[in-house]
Amino acid sequence: MASHSDTLVVFFGATAGANGGKLGSDEREIILLVWQIVDLHEKKVGKLHRCLVKPDSLERTDECKEETGLTVEDILKAEPLDTVLQQFQQSVSSEVKSLGRSSFTLCVDSPLVIRQALHPETSTKNLVLPECFFSFVDLKKDFQKCCPDATAAQQLTPASMLEYVGLPAVSEQSMGETEVSSMVQLTLHLLAEPYNHKFSCVETVKYKFDSGTCSKTEPVDSETVIRARGLPWQSSDQDIARFFKGLSIAKGGVALCLNAQGRRNGEALVRFINSEHRDLALERHKHHMGSRYIEVYKATGEEFLKIAGGTSNEVAQFLSKENQVIIRMRGLPFTATSQEVLSFLGPESPVTDGAEGLLFVKYPDGRPTGDAFVLFSCEEYAQNALKKHKQILGKRYIELFRSTAAEVQQVLNRYMSAPLISTLPPSPIVPVPVMAQPYLPAASSSRDCVRLRGLPYTAGIEDILEFMGEHTVDIKPHGVHMVLNQQGRPSGDAFIQMRSPDKSFMVAQKCHKKTMKDRYVEVFQCSTEEMSIVLMGGTLNRSGLSPPPCKLPCLSPPTAYAFPTPPSMLSEAALYQSPLLAAPRPPQSMTHSPAHALAYYPPHPHMYMNMNMNYTAYYPSPPVSPSTMSYFAAPPGSMAAAVAAQPHPAVSASSVLPQPGALMRMQGLPYNTGVKDILSFFQGYQYAPEEYSGMVQMSHQARSLIQPKEWLCL
Repeated sequence: MASHSDTLVVFFGATAGANGGKLGSDEREIILLVWQIVDLHEKKVGKLHRCLVKPDSLERTDECKEETGLTVEDILKAEPLDTVLQQFQQSVSSEVKSLGRSSFTLCVDSPLVIRQALHPETSTKNLVLPECFFSFVDLKKDFQKCCPDATAAQQLTPASMLEYVGLPAVSEQSMGETEVSSMVQLTLHLLAEPYNHKFSCVETVKYKFDSGTCSKTEPVDSETVIRARGLPWQSSDQDIARFFKGLSIAKGGVALCLNAQGRRNGEALVRFINSEHRDLALERHKHHMGSRYIEVYKATGEEFLKIAGGTSNEVAQFLSKENQVIIRMRGLPFTATSQEVLSFLGPESPVTDGAEGLLFVKYPDGRPTGDAFVLFSCEEYAQNALKKHKQILGKRYIELFRSTAAEVQQVLNRYMSAPLISTLPPSPIVPVPVMAQPYLPAASSSRDCVRLRGLPYTAGIEDILEFMGEHTVDIKPHGVHMVLNQQGRPSGDAFIQMRSPDKSFMVAQKCHKKTMKDRYVEVFQCSTEEMSIVLMGGTLNRSGLSPPPCKLPCLSPPTAYAFPTPPSMLSEAALYQSPLLAAPRPPQSMTHSPAHALAYYPPHPHMYMNMNMNYTAYYPSPPVSPSTMSYFAAPPGSMAAAVAAQPHPAVSASSVLPQPGALMRMQGLPYNTGVKDILSFFQGYQYAPEEYSGMVQMSHQARSLIQPKEWLCL
């Protein structure tokens, strides 16, 4: 520390590019170092040293050539940076010792030469910096303490500071020598009367990044946060800290961002200890990490907390052990136990505290996601674990990646707040008046739909509406259907219902192979029937339509069992219901006509859990009966009676039973099944045999409608 140091080493550096206030902003290499020792006790000055440095690239800017006056021949004769740093350490140590002193501290006119030039370059070249370069005194800040009326520190220069205190300007011939001589004069002037200044304000550079947790309630100053974009997907928090080497990142201040599928998207939010370091980080915009350039932008504290903040006690306890290396495991068998994971990692990579160092990621209902986080006490153990990448556990290969505390929080927050497959409430279902609308319109051969194929996986509804442009006004209400695969992830397909076949034809002509987020999207005209088959798990390709598979018991579209409602019964407000829970609304007092007392099921993509159906997200989604429960609620008695009074066949695809109750469908009945067989199957349940409504024979299937007197769930 300078307060305990006997000497100051006044230090200056220049690069092959921008210097002064922009030093280090262009990633240019150091080509010049100049230094001189000042004895703080005797107020004596040592010898002035000037040393050239040979860079890897001989390219220099015109500004550098003019300021330094160095030629290519001069640089070629110089030594590389690692050799010059060794010479500096030996020279300063011997000179300090000859003065009878024991310690020294660097003194610079700006932190840029240390933070923005030396540390980033040595980190890139994998060089070890001497310990003396991890602490320094900023002469400008000390000068401002002695002369508070002077200009802001960022605007001060050695020449302007000399002028302010009335000292003559130094006239030297070469760059570096002038600056160092001016700084030495200022140092001696501040040590003398009337200032008698003590250089006790020492800045430090962190040796390594400290991982940690961040609470959602913790205040984060927006002036300390940046967003880094374009990161390699396998980069860790330590890699990002290395990119910002020389700057002080707050503890746990690196948050890797994940996309909708839980994978890293090449972005990270970084929180620094103060705004000064944040501003220096912004100067590294488009600096390189390996062969990739990294974009650096301002961000907000709210954005950082959204990614890195957490409230889970389980996560806080898991991350309470400091200075641990975190590895993320992905693709674990759902039945994997802690002991199996420990055996998989092996004795060469022991987990911290055994099973306590494992954190399995689960859905809110306790089901495993296949992800886990593991703690290791040192880098060696983590490296041994990473060698297991894509090795087999059970019958699955396991992916291993470096991770961060912020990623642990983010993954846990994502799975605990929005599970990929929702679960129905365990409480018993209470019958309420429900108008069960079909979740898709009745199948039709009219080609009034379009299919979008090849959408970016990150595309949302807003992106599709922007892609449609002027044709958006021709989309039917509830007419945008985004198709998800059986894992709940975007499939790259979407269907849009237009107001007429002519409108869909125009969209297919105008929008085909237009670009959305650097990808061209194919647009085809299709019918409602084709759309329904695809959304139910079938395929639509050049070979034609393929029906959905029927290997597992599942429900077909409930269109045939919906209760028809005259258009006059549905108000505009009823068409656009807000999202609800995966259960009907509780009964409410009716202050208007029963025809308007409609309870809708939610427009939620996770409702459709039939094994063979494509998961489908709607915007906005039509109401739908919960296909996960094998019942369809009957309409209110008055409405059912009114509809029943209308003439209709005894066994119709849209039949409505006049009594409140539940409709149930049986699928996969044997062809020789009779009424007695069906009634025997439901032996023990309350139903009225006279209310049996019939059985419909269809090709390869037999289906039956029954009206029990109580609610049944299969």
